Amino acid sequence: MRIKFCGAAREVTGSAHLITLESGYTILLDCGLYQGSSKKMEQFNSQWFFDPKMIDCVVLSHAHIDHTGRLPKLIRDGYQGEVYSTHATRSLCSIMLLDSARIQERDAEYYNKRQRKKGKKKNRKPLYTTEDVAETMTRFCGMPYDIWFQITEGVEVQYRDAGHILGSASVTLRITENGQTKMLGFTGDIGRPDRPILRDPQLMPEVDYLICESTYGDREHESKPEETDHVLRLIKETCVENQGKLIIPAFSVGRTQEIVYILDQLEHAGMLPHIPVYVDSPLAVNATQIFGTHPECYDNELNEYMLVDENPFGFNNLTYVRDVELSKQLNFSTEPCIIISSSGMMNAGRVRHHLFHNIDHPRNTFLIVGYCAPDTPGGMLLNGIEDIKLYGERKIVRARIERMDSFSAHADRNEMMDFIRNQRRLEKMFLVHGEYETQIAFRALIQTEHKADIQIPKLAQEFPL
Repeated sequence: MRIKFCGAAREVTGSAHLITLESGYTILLDCGLYQGSSKKMEQFNSQWFFDPKMIDCVVLSHAHIDHTGRLPKLIRDGYQGEVYSTHATRSLCSIMLLDSARIQERDAEYYNKRQRKKGKKKNRKPLYTTEDVAETMTRFCGMPYDIWFQITEGVEVQYRDAGHILGSASVTLRITENGQTKMLGFTGDIGRPDRPILRDPQLMPEVDYLICESTYGDREHESKPEETDHVLRLIKETCVENQGKLIIPAFSVGRTQEIVYILDQLEHAGMLPHIPVYVDSPLAVNATQIFGTHPECYDNELNEYMLVDENPFGFNNLTYVRDVELSKQLNFSTEPCIIISSSGMMNAGRVRHHLFHNIDHPRNTFLIVGYCAPDTPGGMLLNGIEDIKLYGERKIVRARIERMDSFSAHADRNEMMDFIRNQRRLEKMFLVHGEYETQIAFRALIQTEHKADIQIPKLAQEFPL
């Protein structure tokens, strides 16, 4: 048995890990899109480290685009098999992959239009189209949590709730070859305990080999009470005292719903200032509707809250924005408000327009609530840049930049340690989905408790098991 790391290797995006059994049967764990603008990764999304036609099976951990976003290209390039996921992951993929395809199509159209204006004949094709997504969705097989299901003779899979986003799961493979059974685990993205909406992460079975995420392997997050107080303080300082806008770049799935839920609780308690709140993301609007159809993923806290507030994702001053004209009006409005808009790294989506129109006003605040790759606008702002180029124009950074990692759907280093503490039979562990310096720090922490051989694979590196 061999494992090849085809994405998210010393990077926090583009998850893809290829398992090849002795029989030659191949299993692809995730098929993610690289999200960022690193020069060394610019060809990643258009190439493969394997032949798509030779893959036998795809097993997904969750719906985020950096874990699923190349599926339509995989199928377009010849993959013939099934795509396994949880039921909620399939529901989310139906809207998220469609949104991704539309972005691919618009980007190609915009690029080609610019080339024609320059008198050049270059013609870029989208990575995949909405038609490719339609075909992709026919391949999905939705599976429940906590059961073993067979994908081929001698190979069974079990999903357990990872508590990261709706439908997220860890993946455990029980592989029997030549009379021997080995357990291989993939944590996917590990969620956080005691977070709103979703159930806490469920521990995986003990495994021999573990592929483990490491996004926040070098830090700890803010606690829940401090988080709510922090948000409320920023709202009051920005929107009430400064009469400005609090703009929250947030991923459409998971992060947006969590922020809305917290604001709903503040409003229900009479603590939220009387200011308008806008969720400016069509994808987030669709995703919130899907959240309502999968109560099997809710935690007890949300179920109990729904006894007193039947709609935890809506309140009087909250507006979900689909219409592009209303979105444009928000750019030019001077009213104090809260705008939640994707994408979380500010490298795509409507939030880029809010960034362009609001970053040079000192009364405004941008609250970054999750991981941002260093080469994205969000990452550059966190690193303290003084100006930023947007839509061909350079803007001075005068707005206040705040960061709250506590909203992250990723566990911090102590929470990840708690998640893997039961893994006492480990022979090898592979750290993925993290920046290299962070992974080095996390490996050192793991080695204080585990004796396993811990590797930090490079992109396209292969290991025998």
